[in-house]
Amino acid sequence: MESGKVNSSPKILVFSTEKISDPAIDMAGLLKLHYPSTVYTIPVPCSSAIKPRWIIHALEQGFDGVFIAADGTDCPYGETCTEKTGEIVSATQQILKDNGMDPARLKMAAICSVCSEPFVKHVKSFTEYLSKASKE
Repeated sequence: MESGKVNSSPKILVFSTEKISDPAIDMAGLLKLHYPSTVYTIPVPCSSAIKPRWIIHALEQGFDGVFIAADGTDCPYGETCTEKTGEIVSATQQILKDNGMDPARLKMAAICSVCSEPFVKHVKSFTEYLSKASKE
């Protein structure tokens, strides 16, 4: 976190999937489910296409955390999407650890197209973790 900011929420980048998790995130707004305004989304076709270098770049550019809103078993591009995305997350967390960064700054959860409330809960929980971690 930048110094000078008092009680500001951590900045989180969310990779959401265009056909599955992105509609849930949009619905959270329509339902007026509140989560920090410091959450930014980038839609991707499939979570298993996310590159570790994108995640690391986001963290190097000032994001406090990266959240992958994965398709889960609903992915239209392949049945093994969740497994592949999990492998990407594990490999990236290892890279973070090897470089002295907290691997918990990267989180993944399967978010279905109607999972607005679970998305908000995940983001709020992640925000709380990142807030506490930045104070230590």
